[in-house]
Amino acid sequence: MEAFARRVGWCLLAYAAVAWVPWVTTEYHTHVFTISLYYVVLAVGWNLLAGYTGQFSLAHHTFAGVGAYTSALLVQHARLPMLVGIVAGAVLATGLGYVLGSLCLRMRAIYLALATWAFAESIRLLVTVEYQVTRGDLGLRTSLLFGTPRATPYYYLFLGLALAASLAAWEIVHSRVGVFMRAIRDDEEAAAAMGVDTFKWKRVAFVVSAVFAAVAGGFQGHYIGLLSPAPMKVFIEVVSELLRGWGEVRMVLFALLVIAVARLYPGGLVGMLGLVVQTVRSRSPKSPVGRSTRSAMRSTKP
Repeated sequence: MEAFARRVGWCLLAYAAVAWVPWVTTEYHTHVFTISLYYVVLAVGWNLLAGYTGQFSLAHHTFAGVGAYTSALLVQHARLPMLVGIVAGAVLATGLGYVLGSLCLRMRAIYLALATWAFAESIRLLVTVEYQVTRGDLGLRTSLLFGTPRATPYYYLFLGLALAASLAAWEIVHSRVGVFMRAIRDDEEAAAAMGVDTFKWKRVAFVVSAVFAAVAGGFQGHYIGLLSPAPMKVFIEVVSELLRGWGEVRMVLFALLVIAVARLYPGGLVGMLGLVVQTVRSRSPKSPVGRSTRSAMRSTKP
């Protein structure tokens, strides 16, 4: 409990460290940061499934849509509170994730990806054709959580969600469940031979990632206020906006940047941050590595 309380303290400190952003940026840039935090929650959930369990799903954005549409429809037709609608969306995503995982997680590699893609397309088509309920491609209007389209209050909300999702993922990854997940990713046959119920824990990871996406989608729907069945495109929101001034060339630059990051820093932002921390520690006077390096340099001087 002491270690958990310390991690919660670090999250609160991180929250306070970036709480000033809306006060020094425009409303538009605050919106960009808010959408970026929404993608952080999606990425954290997807990383539990694909990064730590090794199961490549193409239905992640669909669970976000399930959460958003479920909450919007319940608020609009049943007059339920928005938070109740978001919880209902997460519950529905849990059920769908359990069923889809039970049907698909015995598949491997490209077959799993194709099966989850087929599910995603089926849900998208269902939302599109059920015009009387979902308004199809015209879009479904929904209530705003804070009663305003201004991005600032939603920035603080999604910042808290991103930190909470990261903390929850940390607890999962560093628990016994996380050990099973990594074992499945590294060698599923060996994990099964050691007594790990690989199908069960793959399904757990699938359901948890679906819940992360549904909660994020539910809150995002009540921020944007208009839902569409068009598939959500996951990209680095901030970098894309920074390159907007380059016109059509920006997509080429963005693609080159993605390739460069994938080749040079396969660990992503966390890997880059770890490299920076390691470099700083190695140069610290208190670091054994730093002391040995400087001693070696002094010994080579004439």
